Amino acid sequence: MSRKTLFVLILLAALTPAAQTIFASEEAGGQAGGAGHGLNPLVLIGVALVLLVAKLGGELFERFGQPAVLGELIGGMLVGNLVLFGVTAIEPLKTDVVLGALAEIGVILLLFEVGLESNLGDMLEVGWSSLLVAVAGIIAPFFLGWGVAAYFIPDEARLAHIFIGATLCATSVGITARVLKDMGKLDTRVARIVLGAAVIDDVLGLIILAVVQGAIQATAAGTTLSLASVGIITLKAVGFLFGALLVGRLVVPHIFRGAGKLEGRGVLLALAIAICFVLSWAAAGIGLAAIVGAFAAGLLLEEAHIERMPGRTKHDLHELLTPLTTILVPIFFVLMGLKVDLRAFARLDILGFAAALTVAAIIGKQVCSLGVIDRGVNRLAVGLGMIPRGEVGLIFAGIGATLMLPNAAGIDEPVINRATFAAVVIMVIVTTLITPPLLKWSLARNASAPDNEPLPEPERETAEEAAERTSR
Repeated sequence: MSRKTLFVLILLAALTPAAQTIFASEEAGGQAGGAGHGLNPLVLIGVALVLLVAKLGGELFERFGQPAVLGELIGGMLVGNLVLFGVTAIEPLKTDVVLGALAEIGVILLLFEVGLESNLGDMLEVGWSSLLVAVAGIIAPFFLGWGVAAYFIPDEARLAHIFIGATLCATSVGITARVLKDMGKLDTRVARIVLGAAVIDDVLGLIILAVVQGAIQATAAGTTLSLASVGIITLKAVGFLFGALLVGRLVVPHIFRGAGKLEGRGVLLALAIAICFVLSWAAAGIGLAAIVGAFAAGLLLEEAHIERMPGRTKHDLHELLTPLTTILVPIFFVLMGLKVDLRAFARLDILGFAAALTVAAIIGKQVCSLGVIDRGVNRLAVGLGMIPRGEVGLIFAGIGATLMLPNAAGIDEPVINRATFAAVVIMVIVTTLITPPLLKWSLARNASAPDNEPLPEPERETAEEAAERTSR
């Protein structure tokens, strides 16, 4: 054990009793004197603790070659279950409104950043292989996840089973892109197909999320969702994405030309985030998830509008966003970890459910490799590259935990309850951990395959940009 690790453990052990006293006193003080100020001081110490856990966990996992997001999630899980040892100070953070709002803003900015890295033109030019891989990578996991959920939790509503199937549709392109970059394989046809399909997966996954969320909200309101209503929601989601791009092409250039005349600091960042929040609000206003609007804003601002600002490039926006996403995005993942009850891992039924979900998630993405129509391409590598669910799967699960459905007794319950959430978290962790070694093995054993021929320079640059997002 290194000196740094030993020091951190001793520090946490020493601070735990003191922290519990501080949390208790701050909570009591907030209840007694809440009228004196608008912000409960508990939030301040809570955010400080969450950021500390996120950075320590992320640093530890990155040193072992794993994504920081797993360190943030598992760090939150460990801290959130200190109640098992009699430490109850953390419990108020799990339901704190302000901390939850910060986490939601973090997710919105994350999807905004994903949209910035997703070039609509490249999505249309990746070829039939990427499109077929993406479609198969949505359909197969969706129905496999639905079937697994129906088998293991038959008492839950059918829409809950469907939502779990939707959660398995996600693909975390960042993890695969990082592996391809580390192995020097970003300029291969495998990389083009995987990264292109993963971006299309983002769009299709958000559309499925919009449809399932609409069905759940209709059921919760006491109505039924007809096939025509499903079609309307689908058209609404697709129309919103492309409508935002169309209108944005006409309006945003004028906005940025006018903003370019302003000399104040932070104009580009403020304007970009304002557009992101407006579209997120608009998406929520028509019944879609706010992250759909954030993703649309990213797609919109990826277009060369920002370059119209004098002295600016589109890469400036990524650099300006980094401090915000570095602080706010980890709050979401730590908060997701805080809400995981480790006692669920001791239940054989939950572990069996998690194992079945993981198998379904892996098989579903292997099926998508059948969509590769290019000759000589390593289909196994394509399927393995689509496996990790990462942050996208957690975002879907987090949304499910906020949606409510009436049970058999007519009492509203979360679509993703604590036990199911724990199973989904296990699936996300396993699929994220196994992908790098399996993908490296698959690419290494086919090092001389034809799919290792370099891509044209523009496509190579696009692949490198996708990988760069994961290294920040």
